[in-house]
Amino acid sequence: MIPAYLPPPLLSNVFNHLWQSTLVAAVAGILALLLRKNRAHTRYWLWLIASVKFLIPFSLLVAIGSRVDWSNRAAIAAAGFSTVIEEFGQPFAQAQPRVVTAASTHVSHPDFLPTPLAAIWLIGFAGVLVRWYVKWNRVRRAMHAGSRLPLEIGVPVLSTPAVLEPGVFGVWRQVLMLPEGITEHLAPAQLSAILRHELCHVRRRDNLAAAVHMMVEAIFWFHPLVWWLGARLVEERERACDEEVLRLGSEPATYAESILKVCQFYLGSPLACMSGVTGADLKQRIVRIMTHRVVHKLDFGRKLLLCAAGLAAVAGPVAFGLSQDQAQSGRQSGTQSDSQSQPGSTERLTFDAASIKPAKPGTMGSFVRNQPGGRFSVMNMSVKMLMTTAFNVQPFQIVGGPSWLESDRYDIEAKPESGAPEDEPGKPPTDMRKQMDEQRLRLQSLLEDRCKLTIHRETKELPVYALVVAKDGPKLKQAQVEMTPAGPKMQMRMGFGQLTGQATPLSILAQTLSRQLGRVVLDRTGLKGNYDFDLKWTPDAGQMGAMGGPPMGPGGPGGPGGRDMPPPPDPNGPTVFTAVQEQLGLKLESQKGPVEVIVIDHVEKPSEN
Repeated sequence: MIPAYLPPPLLSNVFNHLWQSTLVAAVAGILALLLRKNRAHTRYWLWLIASVKFLIPFSLLVAIGSRVDWSNRAAIAAAGFSTVIEEFGQPFAQAQPRVVTAASTHVSHPDFLPTPLAAIWLIGFAGVLVRWYVKWNRVRRAMHAGSRLPLEIGVPVLSTPAVLEPGVFGVWRQVLMLPEGITEHLAPAQLSAILRHELCHVRRRDNLAAAVHMMVEAIFWFHPLVWWLGARLVEERERACDEEVLRLGSEPATYAESILKVCQFYLGSPLACMSGVTGADLKQRIVRIMTHRVVHKLDFGRKLLLCAAGLAAVAGPVAFGLSQDQAQSGRQSGTQSDSQSQPGSTERLTFDAASIKPAKPGTMGSFVRNQPGGRFSVMNMSVKMLMTTAFNVQPFQIVGGPSWLESDRYDIEAKPESGAPEDEPGKPPTDMRKQMDEQRLRLQSLLEDRCKLTIHRETKELPVYALVVAKDGPKLKQAQVEMTPAGPKMQMRMGFGQLTGQATPLSILAQTLSRQLGRVVLDRTGLKGNYDFDLKWTPDAGQMGAMGGPPMGPGGPGGPGGRDMPPPPDPNGPTVFTAVQEQLGLKLESQKGPVEVIVIDHVEKPSEN
């Protein structure tokens, strides 16, 4: 069951990764159980893959799939399969927070919540590293105290005075360390069996695999499964070497006795990445060696099972990323049609005539004004500001483009194509929203024709604010909505450090706060209806330039959607976060969420008439 509230995004991502890795380990355990009569080498690789999965989030494989160019994408990106992978890959991120009403108690998550957890993790991480370093340094000193033995067995051999069992030390440059006087305790046949065991570790590169798992243990020290996996890796690697020694012709009794004598006279290896001979459950190992049970080879069915599991673990997330990329391509291609017409319309909306001129130097202020009959005026606005108006986005949602996109300013006078309906002078348009949407489409066409603008849309995980109800409940006054021929009468006045709303829904408040804060604000209050409010705060330096381009209001400055510039705010006033909570009974919570951005592929300076 998905919880009613979610932890901060970082913790949510960690939880996602942990449960996915745990599930992979569980699958590896089931496969290992099915292959219990087969070679230990196979089970060892299953546990190693489960360990390495902790270092590779599925989201990375999804990202790889979204960037690989395949010639047969349609055959791979099956809709049902993609849905299953999406639910598996992002179980928490898809859940929507519970709607909070005015009568409910809102549970908030402090921004500092991850800080103590991060401190605890860092202490544990450092403790594991220190522990490994102490043990590694002990073995390193023993190696430096040793002397080279003239044995040509494919790897350097050192004789050390330390009372350590025979073992292979090193990850890249491996060295076989033998304790001094070992020949006094072991017969030649027994020593030969021990050397075969250690050389098996060398060929298998067991120290490298052990070092990788040590990294997993250091990072995920808090997860019991990680330590359990480490025990399984040691057990199967020693069993695999035992099987290899017996296969090479060593007598089971001789080999078992050599292991017991090593345990009798020497200490076990302190490091998992120093492959010795006494690891795993000694009693079980001796029983298996002496019984010398027959090890079955993998039959076709088990090989097919392993291949299917591997393909599902790797190809599944990659295929999902591929399908997401294909869907994104479809959205990008749909952007072109979106910029030409409204849904359900096949006609491209354009201005019949448009004059674009550089704004006069030193001009103060800027505006967008819609006039009766669809006529359109712009004063002293940059192309980026025009794009925010045309695509109804915030400036931070526009990515790319040259520097002049914000610095160069222009004046525009335009009138719509012939046949556009004329509104009677002095009367509001019968459908204000429809007229504004049509003007945006005309402005998109103008930017495409005169600026050669081409774009595509992407969805990115970015910081957002969630507008929620504060603990003590909302302090909003519900408005009596006045109906007009153009629809409900509402007004939002936006000034420097001030927002005044009349019969305004909170979704519009969230959009306006987005422009002020330079970050998407999502309305998560669950409050319906229209409200009157007057919000005043002292803007900080980062909000002074966050206003961006003005919204496309029907009447320009002073009209609905325009800007009235009140006196400067009180320099000792509250921040916008404090003001929202104290004056409106709402709260802005920092989160992460999907945000659609417009990426500029190409743009040129607008051509003049």
